[in-house]
Amino acid sequence: MNTRDITAAPPLQTGHQPARKIGVVMLDLQNISLSFGGIKALADVSFNVREHEIRAIIGPNGAGKSSMINVINGIYHPQKGKIIFRDQLRRGMSPSKVARQGIARTFQNIALFKGMTVLDNIMTGRNTKMHSSFLANAIWWGRARNEEMRHRHKVEELIDFLEIQHIRKTPVGRLPYGLQKRVELARALASEPELLLLDEPMAGMNVEEKQDMCRFILDVNQQFGTTIVLIEHDMGVVMDISDRVVVLDYGKKIGDGTPAAVMANQEVIKAYLGSSH
Repeated sequence: MNTRDITAAPPLQTGHQPARKIGVVMLDLQNISLSFGGIKALADVSFNVREHEIRAIIGPNGAGKSSMINVINGIYHPQKGKIIFRDQLRRGMSPSKVARQGIARTFQNIALFKGMTVLDNIMTGRNTKMHSSFLANAIWWGRARNEEMRHRHKVEELIDFLEIQHIRKTPVGRLPYGLQKRVELARALASEPELLLLDEPMAGMNVEEKQDMCRFILDVNQQFGTTIVLIEHDMGVVMDISDRVVVLDYGKKIGDGTPAAVMANQEVIKAYLGSSH
């Protein structure tokens, strides 16, 4: 990761920074440990996520950030620890069941169907909301047709919300990287999640694209009431839009608190700069 001095990270000015009303604990991660062979990806990590907040996970490369997102998402199952969502203990749940709980995500590497249009890609995010049989959907008949139209209306609303009307019929593979990232966000939002996991949503973007993405993330949080957990390498972004930040290093938690508190944490500064600084 970029190891510039986090104490010098300038905020990314979005113009959207009203105080949020943070609610009760939605997700509680207790003493999570995850290993692959002899390698510890996460070691006794605990933190929680509250309703309506934007919670950032930061740390150097290899710190365990994506592993933690994969644990929350159900891709990885920790050897130790507890995952409690909405006061219910979760055990060995698959990603599809996690999605039905109301948790959606984007990926560090874009995972879209490049030959499909923007509209059709976003429609795939409605799968957890669909109730008609495969056969009824295949022949687009009766109740399935009405259901499809309702889902399509929701998708069109997201297309308007994310300002991608002009590319709605364009195959995703023809789009520039920044717009593909926006489409992936739309697909995640299509499932109407309570909790949205964003794995480096602004990686590879220029300043203008980052400002747009920040604005959309804040609008999703404020207008939809969606709780957000994000991994992000740009410290200006993290400090500007996050309510709380958890810091990982070599799979261990070394900091947790408000952006200001984390920026002043000497252990966090040392992890970013190295002991020689």
